[in-house]
Amino acid sequence: MRFNTLYCAAQVGLEAKEVEVEVSFTRALPSFSITGLAGNAIQESRQRVQSSLLANDFKFPPLKINVNLSPSDLPKQGSFYDLPIALLIAWRGAQDLSVMTEETESQKPKKFFAFGELGLDGRIKDTPSIYPLLLSLLSDSMQCDSVFILPKSAQEFYSKIPNLKAYFVESLKEATSVLLSPPPLETFDSNLPFASLEICNTKYYYVQDFPLDFNAVIGQERAKRAALIAACGFHNLLLEGSAGSGKSMIASRIPYILPPLTLRNILQMAASTLEITPNRPFRNPHNSATKAAILGSAVGQNIKPGEIGLANGGVLFFDELPHFPKSVLESLREPLQNHNFTISRLQAKVTYQTDFMFIGAMNPCPCGNLLNLHKECRCNQKEINAYKSKISEPFWDRLDIFVNMDENHQSTHRIDSKTMQHQVLEAFRFQKERGQTCFNARLETQELDKFCTLGVKEQDILELAIRKFGISKRGVDKILRVSRSIADLEKSEMILKPHLLEALSFRKI
Repeated sequence: MRFNTLYCAAQVGLEAKEVEVEVSFTRALPSFSITGLAGNAIQESRQRVQSSLLANDFKFPPLKINVNLSPSDLPKQGSFYDLPIALLIAWRGAQDLSVMTEETESQKPKKFFAFGELGLDGRIKDTPSIYPLLLSLLSDSMQCDSVFILPKSAQEFYSKIPNLKAYFVESLKEATSVLLSPPPLETFDSNLPFASLEICNTKYYYVQDFPLDFNAVIGQERAKRAALIAACGFHNLLLEGSAGSGKSMIASRIPYILPPLTLRNILQMAASTLEITPNRPFRNPHNSATKAAILGSAVGQNIKPGEIGLANGGVLFFDELPHFPKSVLESLREPLQNHNFTISRLQAKVTYQTDFMFIGAMNPCPCGNLLNLHKECRCNQKEINAYKSKISEPFWDRLDIFVNMDENHQSTHRIDSKTMQHQVLEAFRFQKERGQTCFNARLETQELDKFCTLGVKEQDILELAIRKFGISKRGVDKILRVSRSIADLEKSEMILKPHLLEALSFRKI
């Protein structure tokens, strides 16, 4: 039996689409062509494939060779198509492929996928584009029986993907022998070498190294308390204070105390970082970044998520918040509310997750000295109003916690990140064991009614605050979510009066 088809994949938006790589040999003037909307990198693969095959003692037949990438109306890019193209051509030249035994045929997998760039000597190289394609393909249950041929150099990285059935090969000759006579598939250990805790039969991973430690932050007890609560419930946080008061210090240390991650979460984040680690992403764009850089861009069907997509599952930090263009800040309202963002263009429409924790930092006035105890503010009231008016009320309403930084740095009390992380982990365990599936900041209406119950006294306090300060319905929900996080830190089933009052004290009125 002969094969003239292997499979690969193309990136369409944020998903992988299966691509059928097929080859034909016809009697005509010798030539080698690739069809199917193949990009420049694929067209250049003809030279790489030819050199690689010749280096492995393969003689090209005096025939017309045509490789087609189907579906032909789907644009394709990437040098990882080298391997399936070379394997299909080498397959024809193999001496013992004319007949396959019944045993081999019965063991043949549903599909063979091949990914890899070829060196001129036949070595198989990894490319950054392969990993997100594998993740997307294996999320489809239809690919459970498929077998992948992948670069050996990436074995340690790729073998952590659940349900992956793969042969890892170093050279074209080794890949060809795998197709000729597939050896037994290896099993890979998907456990990660990181600290973990098991809750309700699910393993969660976290880091124990703190290159940026809260121990370095002197004073600022209220801001550190707010950071702890925000980390516990994944709440949006805004820090306001004079220059040098420690806003950026606190923001940059929060990612190391955030709740732990499942293996699936870690692998999904690795699609953009190409690093398997339980460290959550921390994105800190400058205020001169364009709107496309923040939100994402699309050229044809090539979709590139912006900072809000790259921060998914982690922290998006805007320093000097009022200096960002107002159009950018207003565009953040949808991602902050719905935790996803849609890029819609003529040729493409893609929705991607933006489930990040937003942290903003700002001065109280343009010169930054309005609250300073030792320096005089040089701004008039009109300048201060214009500065603060860059942030609209709807944007303020989407922030859970607001903190004025302490201008008195006399306090010597310190708390380290390890202690804060332990508190977050205990609160996280408390949340999961009561049956909660999401962070407190992501609780919907039904879940709020279930997990954020108030007593009679607490309900009276909340209603009084609503009447006195005109708090919106969204603001009320955020107060309840923050109260729930404070209660979790104390392992309290009910939201009590101190929890509610502390949550109200963090609300921007």
